[in-house]
Order: sequence, then C-alpha cells, then structure tokens
Amino acid sequence: MSNNNTDPKESLMKSLWGALKTPSARYSLGSVLIVGFVTGIIFWGGFNTAMELTNTEAFCISCHEMEDNVYEEFKETIHYSNRTGVRATCPDCHVPKEWVYKVMRKIYATNELLHKVLGTINTREKFEAKRLELAQKVWRVMKKTDSRECRNCHNFDSMDYGEQGRRAVKQHSEGLDAGKTCIDCHQGIAHQLPDMRGEDPTAVIGNL
Repeated sequence: MSNNNTDPKESLMKSLWGALKTPSARYSLGSVLIVGFVTGIIFWGGFNTAMELTNTEAFCISCHEMEDNVYEEFKETIHYSNRTGVRATCPDCHVPKEWVYKVMRKIYATNELLHKVLGTINTREKFEAKRLELAQKVWRVMKKTDSRECRNCHNFDSMDYGEQGRRAVKQHSEGLDAGKTCIDCHQGIAHQLPDMRGEDPTAVIGNL
C-alpha cells in the first residue's frame, strides 16, 4: 500500500538532491552547475576588467585624434590643474558611473571606433571642421541627462554661496530657479568652443 502522506516539500528536496547526485550521460548536474558558476565568475570578472581598462584616461588618449586635440586643450583648463589638486579625467566627464548607463555608453562608443577606422577626424583640419558637430552631440547628451557626470563632483545643494563671487551666486541662483543644467552655461569649461560665427547661438546652445 502506497504512502500518500509524504510531505511534498520533502519529496521535492529528495528529487533535487537525487538529480544533483545522479550522473547524466557523463557528468552529474552538480558538476555542471559548479562549472557553470565558476565560468560565470570568470566571464563576469573578465568583462568588468575590460570595462575598467577602457575607462581610463590613458585609454581615452591612446589615439592621436584625442591626444593631439581635445586632451591638449584640456591640459590648459582648471579641471586639469588647480589649487586643490583634484583633477578630472576623461571618463569622469564622459562616462556614467552607474553600471547600466556605463554599458550603454560603451556600446555607443563603437561608433567612434568606426570613425577611427574611417579616418573621419584623423587630421587637425578634419577635426576642426567637425568640432561644432562633435560638441553639439556632447552638449545634447549632457542636457538630456541633466549634466549627470558634472554632478558627480558639483551639486547645487552642496554649493557654499558665501564662498562664491557675486556674479557666480547670481548666475547659479537664477539657473537653479530656471531649472537650468550645468551645460547650459559651461560649454567651454574643459575644451575650446567651436567657431560659431554665423551660427544662431540660441539654436547651437539654448535649444539643445
């Protein structure tokens, strides 16, 4: 006579344990799970290592297009050298810290690799001809994200207005009240502004 009073949970646990112990054609399920777990850790570690290696200033300026143009300009700004000794690097301003947004940025960067191969800005002349277009793309992204990367270091709530000049206090207060974001006023803070002669400033900057 069969026993119908077997605990379903106990039965399930026995089935799972039996599956873990019982070999399949060649390997037990437990071995497969362990190998899969270890492989996953190795893959994840390798993926994150690659992410971090491509998230350094050295990597960013490893091509001459960046090193000879925007990086040379950056070295002349307060974000590179200042009295506090706190220096921003390329990833600090151009790569999100949040993992999901960081991965999205890396995927988007594959387009930049394509243009590296095509030689789109491989000379100073080509770079200057594209400077406005490139700047607008960055401004547009920063506007859309509420200057997210700027806020890694700068925040309205953390500002001590008593330490700022009257002009800065006025502009920051008005900007906060108007719902403006950093890039609305600070387009040339780290790199030279494009030649916007003949351009409508409102169209170039104000309506990003």
